[in-house]
Amino acid sequence: MSTMTREEIEQGLQENRFAPGGTARNAHAEVLAAAAEASGDSELFRDALDNLINSYLYSSESTKMLVPFARLLQEYDKDPGAFSKGDAHSLFWQFKWVATAISESPEIPLESATGWLDEMERRYRIAGYSERPVRESELWFADVIGDDERAERAYARWQAADRDDMSDCHACELNGQGHYAVLRGDDARALEVWQPVLAGDKTCAEEPHRVLATALLPLLRLGRFEEARAQHLRGYRMARGKESLLPSVGKHIEFCALTGNEPRGLEILAEHAAHVAPLANLDDRLSFHGGVLVLLRRLKDLGHGHLPAVPYEGVPRTVAELYEVLRADSLDIARRFDARNGTTRVSERFLARIGGAPLVDVLPLGVRSAALPQPEPATAPVAAPVPAPAADGAALAELVRRARAARDLGHPSSDGLWAEVAARVGTADAVDPLVRVDLADHRALAAARAGVGDAAALVTAVRDGYRALGREERAALSELRLASVAAQSGAAPGEIRELLAVALRAAEALEADEPLRGRRIALAELSAIRLESYLRSLEATDAHDHGHGQDRGHGELAAELTAFVAAHAQSLPDLVAEAEEMLGRIALSQGEPERAVPLLATAAARAIAAGRPWQAVDPLVLRAGVLMSLGRPEEAEEDARSGLAHAGEVTDAERQAVVRLTLADILLERADAAAEAAELALTAAHWFDQAGLTADGGAQARLLLARAYAHRHRNADAAEVLRSTLPDLLEHGEQQALAVREFLGDLLRELGEPREAAEQYLLAAELVKGWEDPRPQAGLAQSAADQLSEARLTPEAVAAYERALELHRLSGDAPVAEVRVLRSLAWLAIREEVSATGVARARALMAEAAGILETPRGDAPDSPELRSELAQTWHQLAQVLDRWVSVHVQEDDDEDSGRAQALGDAELTALRLEEVLLWDRAAGIYTDLGGDHLAERFQCLNNAAWTERELGRPEAGAARLSALIEELRTWPEGTVPEWILPRAERTVAHLTD
Repeated sequence: MSTMTREEIEQGLQENRFAPGGTARNAHAEVLAAAAEASGDSELFRDALDNLINSYLYSSESTKMLVPFARLLQEYDKDPGAFSKGDAHSLFWQFKWVATAISESPEIPLESATGWLDEMERRYRIAGYSERPVRESELWFADVIGDDERAERAYARWQAADRDDMSDCHACELNGQGHYAVLRGDDARALEVWQPVLAGDKTCAEEPHRVLATALLPLLRLGRFEEARAQHLRGYRMARGKESLLPSVGKHIEFCALTGNEPRGLEILAEHAAHVAPLANLDDRLSFHGGVLVLLRRLKDLGHGHLPAVPYEGVPRTVAELYEVLRADSLDIARRFDARNGTTRVSERFLARIGGAPLVDVLPLGVRSAALPQPEPATAPVAAPVPAPAADGAALAELVRRARAARDLGHPSSDGLWAEVAARVGTADAVDPLVRVDLADHRALAAARAGVGDAAALVTAVRDGYRALGREERAALSELRLASVAAQSGAAPGEIRELLAVALRAAEALEADEPLRGRRIALAELSAIRLESYLRSLEATDAHDHGHGQDRGHGELAAELTAFVAAHAQSLPDLVAEAEEMLGRIALSQGEPERAVPLLATAAARAIAAGRPWQAVDPLVLRAGVLMSLGRPEEAEEDARSGLAHAGEVTDAERQAVVRLTLADILLERADAAAEAAELALTAAHWFDQAGLTADGGAQARLLLARAYAHRHRNADAAEVLRSTLPDLLEHGEQQALAVREFLGDLLRELGEPREAAEQYLLAAELVKGWEDPRPQAGLAQSAADQLSEARLTPEAVAAYERALELHRLSGDAPVAEVRVLRSLAWLAIREEVSATGVARARALMAEAAGILETPRGDAPDSPELRSELAQTWHQLAQVLDRWVSVHVQEDDDEDSGRAQALGDAELTALRLEEVLLWDRAAGIYTDLGGDHLAERFQCLNNAAWTERELGRPEAGAARLSALIEELRTWPEGTVPEWILPRAERTVAHLTD
């Protein structure tokens, strides 16, 4: 068996400390600990034990830390002097983790657990630490064993004890305080306590990650839904994929299950499928699986128990199967805790959690989730049919009256009312024949709208039914529908025209005293105008008439509609409103938006005056979009808001979505309306999902939602929403794909995720690779290079910068971009090692950058921007040289450096003199550029002054700054930043001391 050398073990420990938490890291730490113990080197063994404890902590195996901690404690008791001050502090700090692990380990007897707490208290007291961490550990132990009085005392003593360097960070303590408030039923108090963590004022390695998850249900219970939605988006992003935060992931899954977002919950579960297997930390297992069980139970209740869930121990499971397995396993764990603790607290809390009811029907989250399939019908034993209870005659008659009134008015509620009539009537025989035909009419109309193949037969049967009952005014309407069905099914123009003629004759044949006669005739005329335009376009296409026929058709249609408006303006305003909306759309198709605006306005006004406000929604929304294109945002907003107000009775999900998306798009142009725009975009996405348009309108709504979040600096929320719908958005054309990739890259850059940001910029650059104009690709390549550099991926960053430089030079008009790339490459040349070769390359690149800026340019010979860039280039070259000098000065102080190419005093002096010269030249340019560049000027003079001191000329450095001070004192009040003069004066004092 091979053994590891000390150097190999130390290298392994160094790598392990920065490895991602999880079982792989733990396994490596175990190997290193065993190798260190076998080496016989006590110091190395202590380091390895400490590393193993830390590895276990940030994983689902945290309870395993008890054994290595006990070994490390033995080492301390054998020889406390072998532990440095930092090592001893770390050991006592780990005592707190162990106290938690004891509470989370039902196999540890109660007496042993109590003994560990007593031992912690004794050692802290001897070491002189505050009892604060001890009381916090005692609180959670007392709570889990059901000793509420002891828990209350421990909480009070925890809060009263002094904080010292053994206390948990403020963020972690606030987490615990808020959690205790929740356990006592005080959600409001918990959220008050958590506020500094939720706001980002108090943070640590695992906060606000955990608090964001724990706060979700209290926020819902208090009705603070917008905050809950935001904390879920932000918090899950932080917890995703982190093994030590699986309890938090479980809380996010539970949140989804209790807010009508079961598909989102399933997606989160799928992302953590590997962790559904039994976890070593039983408390984490109970917490994580508890959240999963809330989701699985909810899916079962909704009829989705047959859906595939995730495998468990390598076996595929349906929702129902996984629920049974996890529930049985979790209850067994809970009972083991109860058996150890002598209470039923753990089981009671667990059962209460997994039995929780939804806290809101649906809380739209904004992120895209696949819809659940329709649930399977419940299976039940076949039994003899039971007659439906007879409908109450008066109630049914009133329902039918309302349904007919809604139908005649064209009210959106008509479909729902007739569906209710159908449900009430059932299969009863004793039903008014007219009601039966009305119901058949409702079914036929639905079939016609859906383009069902037998729609014509259904409409014909309805027509005949009405005629048999003497309802010719309804039969005439059915004749008109037959023409529409024929057009929808692609019938020949001649057949459609004949059906239209039949419908018109049927309307004209109605009795003169029939109240609906005029309306039926007008409706037949309007339908004929609309369909005739369609037929003319078909015939023009068949005749290969490209362009002129279409224009002529639009002209004829407009003339016919105008005549219709003139004929019926006073008597039938709702039909005239339809005609005017069509006229507005024709004007838009002919590129005349100014002509469309008044037509659409009149159409909406007529619909409202006719008592049909829902009919005004479409022209108002369309007009709002036109007004925005004409640069009239105030009027556009007014129309969009009016459209939203009138949409209250609209039942069509797509129309509800469109009106909200239109208003959101308008509002996002206003700096002060991003919050309202976000809310509208959020609900628009929800309505598009309901309409089955998730990948189309839903994607656009989510893009707008992400933009609104970004406007409000909610970049994490924006990124989460955008990521969820990215595949849909990428299918909407190259231009949108480019904009979305770049937008996501910008968000990830702001969030401090440079690798991910660089990936998006590079993918965006690929989209524009073949464009004639190289500038978009150059800019994206440079953005990617910046982020690769930030991620310390130096070779990749260099390649990206070089590609950007090549593209900028192809464009021939981007000197500033070229210069910035060259300066970035210069710094990368000395990132890994400040060597003679690296400095020479950096110097050459800076000189190349300066050369570009010093080359006369006819278009802008004295451009302030170019002069500022030149000053910055000289400034940065001086900094590069200063780094080279600093390396040699430090190594001169190190007797064992042994540097083969050490610089002599003369060379160092020459470099320092060059630095001073460069800083002076840069400061001169900044002086010419004026007060906007005062900070940069001061920085150059300050650097030059300190370098003068290194040259043994402090008076020269002080003189530079003194001259600046005297000059600035003559500047008008308020023009000099407050910090510059005091700092310059302090530097002068140091230099002349």
